[in-house]
Amino acid sequence: MSIDRRALVSRHRVVMTEIDGRSPLSVGNGEFCFTVDVTGLQTFPDRYPVASRDGTADGTLLGTQAQWGWHSVPGDHRLEDTLITYDTPHGPAPYADVTGSIGAGGDRTHSPAELWLRANPHRLDLGRIGLELLDDGRARPVAPGDVSGVRQVLDLWHGVIDSTFELCGQPVRVLTVCHPTADVLAVRIESDAVRSGRLAVRLAFPYGSQSWHDAADWTRPEAHRTTLERTGGGWRIDRVLDADGYAVAVAATPGLTVEQAGPHELRATAGTARLDLVAAFAPSARSLPPAPGFDAVLAAAEAHWPAFWSGGGAVDLVGSTDERAAEIERRTVLSQYLTAINCAGSLPPQETGLVCNSWRGRFHLEMHWWHAAHFPLWGRPELLARSLRWYHSALDAARATAKAQGRAGARWPKQVGPDARESPSPIGAFLIWQQPHPIHLAELLYRAAPSREVIDEFAGIVFETAEFMASYAARTERGFQLGPPLVPAQESYGSLRARATNPTFELAYWQWALETAQRWRERAGLPRDERWSAVAGRLVRPHVRDGVYTAIDVDPYTIRTDHPSMLCALGFLPQTPLIDPPVMRATLHDVLADWDWDSTWGWDYPVIAMTAARLGEPELAVAALTMQVQKNEFLPNGHNRQTSSLPLYLPGNGGVLAAVALMAAGWDGAAGRPAPGFPDDGRWTVEAEGLVPAP
Repeated sequence: MSIDRRALVSRHRVVMTEIDGRSPLSVGNGEFCFTVDVTGLQTFPDRYPVASRDGTADGTLLGTQAQWGWHSVPGDHRLEDTLITYDTPHGPAPYADVTGSIGAGGDRTHSPAELWLRANPHRLDLGRIGLELLDDGRARPVAPGDVSGVRQVLDLWHGVIDSTFELCGQPVRVLTVCHPTADVLAVRIESDAVRSGRLAVRLAFPYGSQSWHDAADWTRPEAHRTTLERTGGGWRIDRVLDADGYAVAVAATPGLTVEQAGPHELRATAGTARLDLVAAFAPSARSLPPAPGFDAVLAAAEAHWPAFWSGGGAVDLVGSTDERAAEIERRTVLSQYLTAINCAGSLPPQETGLVCNSWRGRFHLEMHWWHAAHFPLWGRPELLARSLRWYHSALDAARATAKAQGRAGARWPKQVGPDARESPSPIGAFLIWQQPHPIHLAELLYRAAPSREVIDEFAGIVFETAEFMASYAARTERGFQLGPPLVPAQESYGSLRARATNPTFELAYWQWALETAQRWRERAGLPRDERWSAVAGRLVRPHVRDGVYTAIDVDPYTIRTDHPSMLCALGFLPQTPLIDPPVMRATLHDVLADWDWDSTWGWDYPVIAMTAARLGEPELAVAALTMQVQKNEFLPNGHNRQTSSLPLYLPGNGGVLAAVALMAAGWDGAAGRPAPGFPDDGRWTVEAEGLVPAP
């Protein structure tokens, strides 16, 4: 190992000196995450807003979330109530479309069943922990104007947030840290304001929300229950929300007192100048571990994070003279941290991770690749394996969908919660590009950690996925076609779902994934499946118009908004027999000429970079990664901000990591020079180690 990992990571630590409502900091471990303002806690949630689609406030970025933290409001609706039959090449098939009417303004009115099924289960904010002031025994929230002299540092090397500031003229220091392997938050507050009894910590617990973004409903105190009980090791908080619930253990530390201050509000105080608050969260009281002390949590984090950064891959660009190098390196380092704490858990993550809700906290399986494919490319395959295992629990639901549509194998849904039940949608139920993802992710996992154990664990998922893919393709005189109905990765064609066919990217992905599944059969000691080979070898060729690939092969062929997904067919994917590199090169330059960049999304720029790199245009690859457009903005904390209603977008972070890994480590059949995706013009010094070349 030649790269000075600590220097690489430490030069990108995050320092905040004022309230930046777009750029909060988080600690977490992939299963649990706690996001804070400049006080090191969640004192100012209104200053870190998430906007709804109409621009009004709809939640906060300061969330406390866990992979197991879900809630459903009572309801008795079935997905079957939303099914609509579509004509397919194989005969009529049901899809979970939406049936609500569309008003004069173009807004869709959803049926009660659709509304409930789209919103339940929803991810839950497990609690808000912030500072409050006590004056003559009366509590009031700390206001932003009470705080001055802020200096807050996210120490990436140790996984600790160190916040110092003055509160009403008195110095305060707050250390915030998360246990690396347990859902435990530890906070240490040092101030004479604690000793004097003026500064306290408020813990508040909300009801679950069916809102698009807001994971907390504070308007229904009668709908849930919060109880506090003294135990031998501290205190236990029991939460009941309809049929759901969870528990929190607060460790007893010297001087600490916890008392109930309201129906869903607790107050922690200490008679010393130091207040240690350590809280362990669990889905039930039975599974609740004892909360350790602050020093134990800090020690665990300070052992874990240096090992994380010292293991796996690293890319160091410090010797480069190109002015874009420092920003690419910053995005790369911060994205590793953000995806480790948000995307490395036991479920595929939502697009906003465990920071705040988007789409009510439900995760999108077409985004799973973008969240997690980089882990094996960066030499950390175990972080992908955690969420890839979820497909085992979802297999029965995916098989049922395929069977209901008259197909074999398992059809993976799009927008789901942990139960894998599809959400009714005029787009989601018709997407197919998430279908090959489990094959692709399993292949990346195997390349990074080849073993019989990996084959035994994931071969069934690979085979069931391929079985549906072969069954879904329909034989025609031109060859096997995809759809209709379908919506390609470029969702601009949602209104055309009943007639859209043969998207360029999905055709190439079908071919590559079926051939990859055949290699898995061989690794498992099984013969090749003749049906899979027949489909892969006789897929219709992608449509070419005016010398460039179109998005689909029916009118209007290409709409120049949203994802330029045809580029994924060579870049995201390696070379396949279906794709002609000169035509893809022309397509790349056609996209760059006049695409509607405001309508794109954060992972589109890594797509362009990967396509350019594989086509031997590394300058374009770098230019794509650093393009100065709204959806390619990376905030001081590393969040890939899209809009006020999507203030962070982890597929963009994961996409940067996938692209940089490919550009630095190369790919199968790449040119022999090091870092083939970076320009060889004397301005780039690329040191890379621990990376796994892409397929």
